[in-house]
Amino acid sequence: MNHFDYVNGQLQAEQVPVAEIAAQVGTPFYCYSTATLVRHYTVFTQALAEAGLDAQVCFALKANPNVAVVRTFAQLGAGADVVSEGELRRALAAGVPVDRIVFSGVGKTEAELTFAVAKGIMQINVESEPELEALSKIAAARGIRMPIALRVNPDVDAGTHAKITTGKKENKFGIEWTRAHEVYNKARALPGIEVVGIACHIGSQLTDVEPFRQAFLRVRDLVAMLRADGFDIRRLDLGGGLGIPYESEEPPHPAVYAKAIKDTLGDLGCKIVLEPGRLLVGNAGILVSRVVYVKEGATRTFLIADAAMNDLMRPALYEAHHTIEPVIEPAKDAPRLPVDVVGPVCETGDTFAKQRSLPPIKAGDLIVFRTAGAYGAAMSSTYNTRPLVPEVLVKDDSFAVVRARPSFDDMLALDSVPDWL
Repeated sequence: MNHFDYVNGQLQAEQVPVAEIAAQVGTPFYCYSTATLVRHYTVFTQALAEAGLDAQVCFALKANPNVAVVRTFAQLGAGADVVSEGELRRALAAGVPVDRIVFSGVGKTEAELTFAVAKGIMQINVESEPELEALSKIAAARGIRMPIALRVNPDVDAGTHAKITTGKKENKFGIEWTRAHEVYNKARALPGIEVVGIACHIGSQLTDVEPFRQAFLRVRDLVAMLRADGFDIRRLDLGGGLGIPYESEEPPHPAVYAKAIKDTLGDLGCKIVLEPGRLLVGNAGILVSRVVYVKEGATRTFLIADAAMNDLMRPALYEAHHTIEPVIEPAKDAPRLPVDVVGPVCETGDTFAKQRSLPPIKAGDLIVFRTAGAYGAAMSSTYNTRPLVPEVLVKDDSFAVVRARPSFDDMLALDSVPDWL
C-alpha cells in the first residue's frame, strides 16, 4: 500500500498535490510519504509480534539513507543496519540508539571498525577471518570484547536477480557454510571478540518464502552444533530481502515470513534481528520528472524526461521495472501507445522503459516513477555533472525538502586546480 493517489484528477502525495511540490522544488525530485513509511513498519513489526517473536527490526540504510527517513523509523523503535562508517554516522545523526545498530558488510576498513568499536554499537557482523582478526586487535587494544555474529553463507539460491543474490557459495559474502564451525572456534579464542550470534542474509527482492526457510533451517543446525560446543548463541541476525511488488510480483505477506521464522527458529530462545530495507521504503517513494521533449524516431516515439539514469539507476543496472504515470490523471478511455521513456544522459543505457504503453503525454507534462523509495536517491550520482536531485518528505498536508539540490557552484567548489595549471 502507498499514499500516492489521484484526487480530482491530480496525483497527490498524502494530501499534497505533486504538481505543487514540483512548482516549488523543481524537477526531478524524490518524494516520500511518511504515512507509507509508518504503515509498512507497523505491518511488519505487528506480524513479528503476532508470531510471538522477540525481534528487533534494524532498517537497512543502504536502501534509503536520508536522515529524515531514518529518524522516522527510529522514532517508531527501529534500529539500523549499516554497511559503512558513513551510514553509521547517518544512523547516529538520525537518533538511532547505539544499542540498536548492527554493522554489516564484507569490506570494513580498520578505520571503520575502530569507529564502530568506539561508539559501542550492538553488534558487528563479521564476514571473513582477516576481518575477525583485525577487529579483535582493535577491540583488545581498548580493553573491549566486541559483540559479533559471524555472517554465514548457507549456499541457498534466493531465486532473485544475479546482481542482488548474496547467499550462494560463489558470492563474496559471509563465511562458507562448511567452515563456519572452524571459524567460530577461532573467534572464541581471540581476546577482543565476544561471540553472541549467527548472521545470515541470502539476497534481496525475494518473492518466495521457501529460500528463507531453507536458509533458516541451516542456521538452526548451526545453532545446535555451536551450543553443543559451548557457545552462548543468543542472537540470530536473519538479514532482510523480502520483496515488494514493482510490476506483477506477489511477494509473501510479512505474516507469512514471520511464520517461516517462527516455524524454523522460534523455539531456540534467541533474539531475532531483522534488516528490512526495500520492504519499508520502496513503495513509500516516487521520482517526479518533467517531459522535456517528445521525439518521433524512425521506428518509435521517445519521451525524453529531465530525470536520468544517474537519478534512478535501477532500470539501467538491473533492467528493473518502475510503473510510469502522468501526474494529471488520464481519461479512462484515453488511447495508449507504446513509447520509450528515456533520459538526457549520453548513454543508450539511459532508458527507463522500452515500448511502454502509456496514455498521451506531451512536452512539459509531469510524470512519476513509482516504487522509487529504495535504491533510488541512495544510488544516484552526478554523472554528466548533473546535480543530485532533491528529496522531499510529505506528512499529511505538509512537505519539507530533506535533501536540497546542490547548485552548480556547490558542485564546482568540490574541485580544485593544481598550481601548475
